[in-house]
Amino acid sequence: MFKFIHSADIHLDSPLCGLDRYEGAPVAEIRGATRRAFINLVQLAVEENVSFILICGDLYNGDWKDYNTGLFLSKQLSELRGAGIRVFIVAGNHDAESRITRSLRMPDNVRLLSTTAPESIILDDVGAAIHGQGLPTGAVTKDLASSYPGAAKGFFNIGLLHTSINGREGHENYAPCSPETLLSKGYDYWALGHVHKREVLHINPWIVFPGNTQGRHVKETGPKGCTLVSVRDGMCRSMEHRNLHVLRWSMCEVDVSGACHPEDVVDRVRGSVEAEFSKESEGFLAARVHISGPCRAHGKLSGNPEKWINEVRSAVTDACEGAVWLEKIKIGTSTEADLKQMLKRNDSLGDLLRYIESLESSDTRELMQLITDDIVNLKAKLPLEAGKDSIGNESPEKIRDMLKDVKHVLISRLLGAVSDR
Repeated sequence: MFKFIHSADIHLDSPLCGLDRYEGAPVAEIRGATRRAFINLVQLAVEENVSFILICGDLYNGDWKDYNTGLFLSKQLSELRGAGIRVFIVAGNHDAESRITRSLRMPDNVRLLSTTAPESIILDDVGAAIHGQGLPTGAVTKDLASSYPGAAKGFFNIGLLHTSINGREGHENYAPCSPETLLSKGYDYWALGHVHKREVLHINPWIVFPGNTQGRHVKETGPKGCTLVSVRDGMCRSMEHRNLHVLRWSMCEVDVSGACHPEDVVDRVRGSVEAEFSKESEGFLAARVHISGPCRAHGKLSGNPEKWINEVRSAVTDACEGAVWLEKIKIGTSTEADLKQMLKRNDSLGDLLRYIESLESSDTRELMQLITDDIVNLKAKLPLEAGKDSIGNESPEKIRDMLKDVKHVLISRLLGAVSDR
């Protein structure tokens, strides 16, 4: 029996994106998150006494800024050598040979597979055969898998490939191939990389994307890590995901419909984020919060969004003891007023709302002509919370979204002014 770890898309020293700095944010804890995730990978390998680790592309995030990336990596790989653990790597599009201008000699327990043709490595001690080819350049559109050799008889065969298969949303279509091509090789396990979301494409034989080891932005949500595989008598006996992430990303949609006061909204958001944070016991949480729903609190929220955004940050920081980073908070609430009834009003408010409705329903050409003619005056008249600073050469879709925001801000302000008389 032997065990191995399948990992990919480590993107060592890649910075996390979109994290605003503010008082109470866990800046120190998540700095260097990709390095700490790699340390977790090494520790897991030692604890599980694996025979080898597979890294299926994008170990790096492109060229090194300096040699510190290589020095850190060399130290971690040397720890694996001390534990008798081998490492097999294929280059991905981000660390293709043509993009790395600095290099350090790898420890002798590490094998970087060829980028010119498929290469096979026989491990007699465990009864495994590893086949793979790295990407020779940053953008490979050729089907590399079709050139891989057939399975070696009497061995547990593993294929390593950095690929998009037949295409995956959000990823360039590199080294494309079909699952049928992979299955035709007769391998027992295909270790893939490039797609950052964990996915099992086929069972027995296994075709697996393990996902990346550390999410780098809000589109890479959920637990991140590697796949631990156990092999006995030439067959895969278990295959399980293991978390490695330091920081977990999440999208929190919070419905505050019916909330009477901004403080009620803050409480609901805090509760929602706390619930999301409690789903995983490991690491920190980075969350993007979208607050929506018709409520009486809308007027005060839209009147001073900066205050209430920071009230939310403060409440969440206190409740989660600084272990949550709110990447962005968007207030998308609306007034509780019945818009259909207000559109029927025979007064200036009704006239204004009907005009805005007509803009929203305009065809693209008419809408953009209006925007071109009136953009300067419109920006001068809009309140800050309606998005005036973000208006420029926007798409019709974005303009329509802003018109909806303007509509609700106007309703809230005008009704508030009437009730205050």
